[in-house]
Amino acid sequence: MHKQLEIPTGPFKAYLFDCDGTIVDSMPLHYVAWKAALGEWNCPFDEDLFYAWGGRPIPDIIISLNQMHGLQMPVEKVEIRKENLYLDLIHDLKAVPEVLEQIDAMYGKIPFAVVSGSSRNAVIRSLKVLHLFDKFETIVGAEDYTNAKPAPDAFLIAAARLGVDPKDCLVFEDTAMGVQAATAAGMSSVRVPSPQERGVTGTATLRTA
Repeated sequence: MHKQLEIPTGPFKAYLFDCDGTIVDSMPLHYVAWKAALGEWNCPFDEDLFYAWGGRPIPDIIISLNQMHGLQMPVEKVEIRKENLYLDLIHDLKAVPEVLEQIDAMYGKIPFAVVSGSSRNAVIRSLKVLHLFDKFETIVGAEDYTNAKPAPDAFLIAAARLGVDPKDCLVFEDTAMGVQAATAAGMSSVRVPSPQERGVTGTATLRTA
């Protein structure tokens, strides 16, 4: 039985959700995709490091791994390969039950936005698999801002699109970087437990043609 999230006292006029690891329990799937994409370049990626880097843009991760391991992986090519491998796994996607409860409880009462470090296309695909896409007024994806989390930019864009003052927004985030971004934006936040904390393990397998 999962534990309910502790929601700060409001009232809040909008909920802003990170996507991966927050709405959708996709981090184990992303790790499988990362391992497969990086394995083609003999590049290791420790699982603890993967979670520690949660919320970082994909190109930043590839650049950092290149520096760490003395590699010259082509950033854009590896990014596209990793994203495509993730989309191959999307049939295994599930929602994070603690967050789904909050979406169901507040849907129709206040507006929702998704604020993600992933591409808008990846977010939309994930939400549609879980039949949640129509619940969100706007999606702020990696294409929509220059300064990634922990900078507040993405959350401030979402608040502006919804027409809600940042102090009246509640952010749901699974990473320390995301919580820092919410705080920098002047917003309250709820930290969503990681898959390890919730006792969820990745069981996804890549389907081969």
